[in-house]
Amino acid sequence: MNTQETKNFSEITEEMYELSELVKDNSGIAPELYGKYDVKRGLRDIDGSGVVAGLTSISEVTARCVKDGNVVPCAGRLYYRGISVNDITSACLKEGRHGFEETVYLLLFGELPNAAQLEKFNALLGSCRSLPPSFVRDVIMKAPSGDMMNALARSVLTLYSYDDNPDDTSIPNVLRQSLFLISVFPLLSVYGYQAYDHYHNGNSLFIHSPEPKFSTSENILHLLRPDSSFTKLESTVLDIALILHAEHGGGNNSTFTTRVVSSSGTDTYSAIAAALGSLKGPKHGGANIKVMRMFEDIREHVSDYGDDEELSAYLEKILNKDAFDRSGLIYGVGHAVYSESDPRALILRSFVEKLAAEKKREDEFKLYAAVERLAPKIIAERRKMYKGVSVNVDFYSGFAYDMLGLPAELYTPIFAVARVAGWSAHRLEELVSAGKIIRPAYREVAPLRKYIPLSER
Repeated sequence: MNTQETKNFSEITEEMYELSELVKDNSGIAPELYGKYDVKRGLRDIDGSGVVAGLTSISEVTARCVKDGNVVPCAGRLYYRGISVNDITSACLKEGRHGFEETVYLLLFGELPNAAQLEKFNALLGSCRSLPPSFVRDVIMKAPSGDMMNALARSVLTLYSYDDNPDDTSIPNVLRQSLFLISVFPLLSVYGYQAYDHYHNGNSLFIHSPEPKFSTSENILHLLRPDSSFTKLESTVLDIALILHAEHGGGNNSTFTTRVVSSSGTDTYSAIAAALGSLKGPKHGGANIKVMRMFEDIREHVSDYGDDEELSAYLEKILNKDAFDRSGLIYGVGHAVYSESDPRALILRSFVEKLAAEKKREDEFKLYAAVERLAPKIIAERRKMYKGVSVNVDFYSGFAYDMLGLPAELYTPIFAVARVAGWSAHRLEELVSAGKIIRPAYREVAPLRKYIPLSER
């Protein structure tokens, strides 16, 4: 093919539009067929409960309980290795220390560490928190991406080339790789943003070295800020957010992706990169950015935050696809599992309120609280709900990150910094316990046809 004949595939051409009509005509499945063949769309029952696809001892997400012999929605609960996440966060706050590293230990090894074990584990993570020589220059700084999740996935895949034993799926080796990735995810995320901010936005470039004795939340703030300064409340709020995002059962999309890919016997870097691809989606890890943009839109169109009638009217417009992105979604409200409440949202909410007071942003917090109160009622009135609806953790996490001065580009990577702990625990459990490749069935509904020779078409 000569130069004149070469297609520019960076543009959507008229030919692509024409071909896309073929895709639409031949890719749609009639909705009634799902009912006919009893297919659980999204691997979920009509009441929102997930189809059981495996077993795990890592975490449990509950939103239903038995009352008078009937299964009914109840306040959501989240357990890590059988321990309530509420108890974990409460204990760390009471003792005035950060708890993410303890949470990582619990998820990976199944037990809470004693003081000596935790000190040794923190030192281990600190010693692993460094990248190969020239990696920042040769990988992160070259062709910086405008999307931090893609940049993070590229860095993870490239680290495969720096590993002397990348394909060994023995538990000691996978554990080594997992601890390394957990340790360097803050560096990969923040350095990726610094490169983007410099080359795309023209801002000054600064690369701080990590502090081995800092916790993960402290290191994120240290690496991100030019002067490396942060308050105790700031690092605590970020630490709480990391704990709450570290794990959420085997059925969430990115963790299930990790288990599916791990079941094929692939390497750790490929499995974690696949999970990153899942987490990037706006229906999963990208939801908190959508929440922030939605609130920007609400502030632009609602003159009086304290007027429930005016605010409700605009929320109804969003729900009716007449406002914001016209998706019909009030982002941050509703969850695939939780009904009456998301325990993560309840925990984070109290810290967001404190941080809003410190940052003099109480009015914005009042707007969030008003939407939290009004949106579930509006959704329940307009939509047929098989379970209750409440705000989820994404509702407040974006606001928390914004008050911490984190750029929006880093919201989802910060989610990944936390969730890589859960992914690693599930990958290890899959390798230890399974042995069979995960391969669910899809039913073919297209009619059989004869091949027509090219000359007769």
